[in-house]
Order: sequence, then structure tokens, then C-alpha cells
Amino acid sequence: MPPIPVEKMTEAQRKAAAQFAEIRGSGIFGPYLPLLRSPELMLSAQTMGEYLRYRSALPRALNELAILITARQWTQQFEWSIHHQEAIRAGLRSDIAEAIAEGRRPESMSGDEKIVYDFCTELHHNRCVSDRTYARAVARFGEQGTIDMIGVAGYYTLLAMVLNTARTPLPPGTPPPLAHLP
Repeated sequence: MPPIPVEKMTEAQRKAAAQFAEIRGSGIFGPYLPLLRSPELMLSAQTMGEYLRYRSALPRALNELAILITARQWTQQFEWSIHHQEAIRAGLRSDIAEAIAEGRRPESMSGDEKIVYDFCTELHHNRCVSDRTYARAVARFGEQGTIDMIGVAGYYTLLAMVLNTARTPLPPGTPPPLAHLP
């Protein structure tokens, strides 16, 4: 799904694009390009993403860890290419990110990282979490942090589905960072 030329946008799409630019300080990019086909959904997704990425109850590095786990689950190259760098800047160790990229459990995670990894991986694989995994997450991050973690997994799953369906390319000259897993 290529970008929609301004002259072919509906009035609702033009308004949504202008509102997005005002909020984000940039033009529409990445998953928001295909989402513009549903202007209200795009703006709602942007609002949710703004909260989950910048104001989540989880610490930034753990939030980025949850995003990387989701990107890996969907082999979402665009998400990974952006959030891998963000995760490292936020303090996630590169060996943890590399293990996730390779589809394996990282060997030396902190206690908090283990909780996020176990929770998100279980949620993606089983479509639910065990009572034990849930209790660990709530004991450490509270109910809000646990719900925010679910929100991150769900939101970035939505974006991965959109990006994969739209076949959103990486920037020219950028090799795909993730191998396809069996």
C-alpha cells in the first residue's frame, strides 16, 4: 500500500494527515501510511502508540523489550529496525536483543527482563498467560504495568499486521535485520 498522493486523499484523510503532522511534528510514515486508509483508526492508533511508547507504566528499556519480542514474533523488519536502536539507547543490552532476533531466550536477563520476556512470549505463543506468570508481572509492575505490557504486545501486533500486509519496505539500502524463523 503506497502513500496516498495528497490530491487523491479524501477530506477526512487530509484532516487526519494534518492532525498527525501537528501531533508528531512529521509527515505520515511507516504503519501510518497504510492506516491512513482508515483516518479515524490511524489517529486512534497514533494516540494509543504515543501513550504506550512514551508514557507506559513500564520502564522504557522493558517497554522496548516487549516491542522487540512482538516484532520478532511477527518477523516485522520495519518495527525491529526502529525499535532495536531505541531499545539499546534505553539501556537494553545488545546480547539480549540479539538473542531475541535469533529466536532464542536470552541467557542473562535481569529479574524484570525475565518477567517481561516470559509474559510477552507466553502471551504471543499461548494467547494467554498462566496464573504464575500473571502473578509475577502484577507483583512487580502492578496491575497498570501489566495491562500496559499487554497493550504494548497488542498495539505492536496491530502495527506488525498492518506493516506485513502492506509489505512496508525498509529504507533503501537497509538489509532485513531479522531472519525468518521456522
